[in-house]
Amino acid sequence: MASTTRVQLFDAGAMGNLLQVMASSIVESHPDSPIILIGIERRGVPLARRLAEIMKNWGVQVDVGTLDINLYRDDLTMVASQPVVRKTDQPADINGRDVVLVDDVLYTGRTVRAALEALNDYGRARMIQLAVVIDRGLRELPIQPDFVGQRLETTTDEVVHVRVSEIDGEDGGWMETVST
Repeated sequence: MASTTRVQLFDAGAMGNLLQVMASSIVESHPDSPIILIGIERRGVPLARRLAEIMKNWGVQVDVGTLDINLYRDDLTMVASQPVVRKTDQPADINGRDVVLVDDVLYTGRTVRAALEALNDYGRARMIQLAVVIDRGLRELPIQPDFVGQRLETTTDEVVHVRVSEIDGEDGGWMETVST
């Protein structure tokens, strides 16, 4: 019989601190240009909105958008038999602008690859960077984050989750291990 061990990586307070540090790093990297944060559906969207709110409190000009990547996934049949298509909402023309894609967990890199493809349908950004709350390694594609809240060494048997109150009713990060 399989058992699951769940370990909390950080709570809501620590998550707020991680987002503060990430927001600061993003602002420092873009001192003279307005930033567009684009959250990858699902959990990247509230995370992008939170980062933007932090930056706006600092007087930084930032736009926020959402990006649905489901139809761009190369592993779609492995993820779901019928994809759930959500709304993509770009706040402004991305041509020539600095864009920061925001997501919760970076693992294989396939989600980010799909996001890059989807974003190209909306224009040609001057620069695209990636911000993630957790980088758990084990990439299948040569994709690396520019802004990271926490890095973890994981195995393929472990599952990492970031939960956000807007979707999950709580904030925090967890790692689950299934043992047989």
